[in-house]
Amino acid sequence: MKRPVIVLTGGGTAGHVSVNQALIPEFLGKGYEVHYIGSHDGIESELIGKGHPEVVYHSIQSGKLRRYFSMKNFTDPFRVGAGTLQALSIIRKLKPEIIFSKGGFVSVPVVMAAKLAKVPVVIHESDVTPGLANKLALPFSSQIFTVFEQTLQYVPSGKSTCTGPIIRPELFNGSREEGLRLARLTSERPIFIVMGGSQGSAVLNDAIRNALPELLKKYQIIHLCGKGNEDGQLKELPGYVQYEYVTTELPHLLAAADYAISRAGSNAIFELLAIHKPMLLVPLAASKSRGDQILNASYFASKGLALQVEEEHLADIPMEKHFRNLEKEKARLLSNIENTTEPKTPGKMAEMILSFQK
Repeated sequence: MKRPVIVLTGGGTAGHVSVNQALIPEFLGKGYEVHYIGSHDGIESELIGKGHPEVVYHSIQSGKLRRYFSMKNFTDPFRVGAGTLQALSIIRKLKPEIIFSKGGFVSVPVVMAAKLAKVPVVIHESDVTPGLANKLALPFSSQIFTVFEQTLQYVPSGKSTCTGPIIRPELFNGSREEGLRLARLTSERPIFIVMGGSQGSAVLNDAIRNALPELLKKYQIIHLCGKGNEDGQLKELPGYVQYEYVTTELPHLLAAADYAISRAGSNAIFELLAIHKPMLLVPLAASKSRGDQILNASYFASKGLALQVEEEHLADIPMEKHFRNLEKEKARLLSNIENTTEPKTPGKMAEMILSFQK
């Protein structure tokens, strides 16, 4: 008997993939054949295409959705069109019961193709305001799930539900001892994990590395610096370890860390909240983005769940003082974090998604 098929999509950043990673085991456990449509060379091709052999990965063309002038803005619509035709061919062949989209530019042609193929689509929005890809996808979707209640004012009321965050269960299984072993650190001094997102943050990377002589007198640092951003001259520096990107090691490294300094993508924030990490958020500047990370950081800071500093003001005081401020606020932040609502389990979210299948 042929198993029912579900198609997942989303990409461009790890935040557009991590929710799908959490859901894959649930769909497989329910007997579904899981397929993923992503780009040829986006991070989803690495995390899903190579990281989940139990999932069939299909790559299509996709254009980047830019809010600034670029000559590629004139050619990328043709790539989106080509990607839509490729996705339509894949969908018609697979005949899925439903498609789940986490957003990102690669999801747009998939969602458009699903509408042409008359396959229901559920999309998921993690930020306070919808991203451009999800805005474009909304007319073609059957339902949108949001993480924040505030997001409901920006999406059609007849097909939107606030579900809260979804957390990858493996994050709760990290071992502090294994994290210390992997990072070659000790439990004698506080450990800060610095997370610039899957693509890295030049602002954070420079701020941390420029301050290492002072920081390492008191602290140890696990630095996730982004692909191509490792500094070979710092590889043997005691108390400091850098990674371009981590996958299976992440739960252990997070367990080893006492504090986190992070960009303000909502998936990363909710994951840090779920494992009770006091955090300093450094959102991507409005000049470099649509301002979603600033809204995210402001929301969590206003709830007393994180500290916040705009990247334009990160250098206004020494980095060592940012570290000390986070230490001083640890008890207050943890008290507030412990009283937050528990996130949705991937199993519950999978059931909600499947309730919309044809």
